[in-house]
This record gives sequence, structure tokens and C-alpha cells, in this order.
Amino acid sequence: MSSSRRAFLGAAVTAAVAQAQNRPRREMWKPKVGILVNYSEGNVAFAKKEGFTSMGLWAQPKSNLAPGVVTDAFLEKAKETIRQSGIYCSVIGVTANHIAADPAERKKVNDHVMGVIETAGKLGVPHIGTMSGRIPEKKLAENVDEIKRVYTEKYFPLCEKYKVRLIWEPWPEGPNVATGPQGYEALFNAFGDSPYVGIQFDPSHYVRQFMDPYQAARDWIDKIYDVHLKDTEIKYHVLAKTGINAPNPVAWWRYRIPGQGQIDWAKFFTVLMDKGYQGAMNIEHEDEEYRPGYVNGNEINEGYQVGFRMGLRYLKQFVPV
Repeated sequence: MSSSRRAFLGAAVTAAVAQAQNRPRREMWKPKVGILVNYSEGNVAFAKKEGFTSMGLWAQPKSNLAPGVVTDAFLEKAKETIRQSGIYCSVIGVTANHIAADPAERKKVNDHVMGVIETAGKLGVPHIGTMSGRIPEKKLAENVDEIKRVYTEKYFPLCEKYKVRLIWEPWPEGPNVATGPQGYEALFNAFGDSPYVGIQFDPSHYVRQFMDPYQAARDWIDKIYDVHLKDTEIKYHVLAKTGINAPNPVAWWRYRIPGQGQIDWAKFFTVLMDKGYQGAMNIEHEDEEYRPGYVNGNEINEGYQVGFRMGLRYLKQFVPV
């Protein structure tokens, strides 16, 4: 090798090393991992004791955070309890068809969700986890137009006031068109750069719809503000005999805690890590093997607690908690 070529290569290596040294160091990926539950002081204490760092709460009708039930005094005390725990409350969940075809039902739902937005603002919670809304007999474009109109008129003024965003979970049975990329594209084209809508990503719903959760997370990461950690087990031995539309319906899938279904969690978290996702990720526990349930309406029972513990134990191998 000539001396000039050696000098050229040496200079190139030196420049590359200098460039690498000057590149800003990326902070270690450390998202918050939590649980999705009804609010109670006991549930906050459980989350803190077990090492969770976030929580999601429910505000379904008649729950203790529901408008018309909850009081300002209760909210102030709950806010202080959560603050003292050091846990980040990322989202309040509400199942709702925001564009219900029946006018009376729609008003009831809209009023409830408007109240939940106010509750979130008073608690300092930035997101409302929900569905987009849907009228089944209407086409996608018609649904999107109606969703945009209702959100803009009813919700966005309150979202601006209380600094809250509505985020859609891809629940396929729900009143929802935001069940995956096709719906996302239509909705975000309609809403543009609105700061008041986004995605609550749940890979379990992709798996049971036979969609790719990893590519969807990669493609839509800029719109993902919260994540549900829930697995789906596909019973392929049943599916092979019955298909998905058996004459006598059978259970060919079921929700599981993370690690007991088909999701490749290492692959999923690698996508989130590479894309720099820093939001909360809460275990949504719907695994009947661990007897999900509540005592006295709001306190999670022992079986439910075991499921959360098992989920966190599994997740710790992939996520620094």
C-alpha cells in the first residue's frame, strides 16, 4: 500500500472516530411500566410496592372517577396520593361510542367524555384512552367525517383548556375505526396535525387480527402516546380444525398477561427503543387464568395482583424498570 493511501485511510479513520466522539450520547431507554386499574389508594400502594412506575385509571360510567360521581375533594386527595407515590398517571380510560347513531345515546356519551376530560385535567393526567367511535352501517369515510365533527365541536375546546389528548386503542369489537393502519391513515388525514388525538398502542389486538404489530408501531410511532401491555394467545390447534368462522363458534384466541401469548416482546420493545418512545406502558390485565377482578368495586384482588406481578417479572428481562 502506498504511503499516500495509508495517509488517506488514516485520516478517514481519524475523522470517523472524531465524529463518533462528538455525536450526542443517547440516553438509556427507560420508559415507565405500570398497571391499568380502577383508582384506589390501595391500588396505588400496590403499584408502588411492586416497583411499577406508572398507572392508567378507568372512568367508566358509575365508577369512582365518573362525572356526576366524583367530587373535587376526591380528585384533590387522589392527585395528592398519586403525587406522593412518585407514580406517573399516564391515562384515564373510557369505553365510548362518541358518534352513536341514537341522538340521546350520543349526547349521554359526549357529556360523559367531556366530564372525563375535565377530570383528567384536574388530576393532571394528559391522555384519555378510548375508541374513535363508529356507526357500523356507515362507510369508513362517513364515519371519519362524523368523528371529526363531533370531536371538534364537543371535545377539542376542553382538550385545549385542560391540556388533554384523546388516544385510540385498536379494539376491534369496540365502536371503532381506529383498529389498525387503515383506520389510522383515514383519521389522521382528516385531523391533520391536531395535538388532541393520537394512538394508544396495544399489540394484542394486532395479533388477534393477524396484523403486524411491529411494523405498525414502527410506522406510527410519532402518533403513539401510550401503550397497553397485553398478550394474545392464538390456539392454533383449535383454529386448524374450526377456522375463524366456525358454524358453532369456538374460542380460538384469548388475552394473556405479557409472555404467555404469541407476541415477540423483544422485537416489539426493540422497535420502541430504536424509535425513542419514552411514554408510559401499562399492563392491561384481562387474563382469566389469574382471576382478574376487584374487591368492593375498586380494590384489585389477590388473583389480579398475581397476574400483574407475573407480567412485570417477565417484562423486566426486556425493559429497564
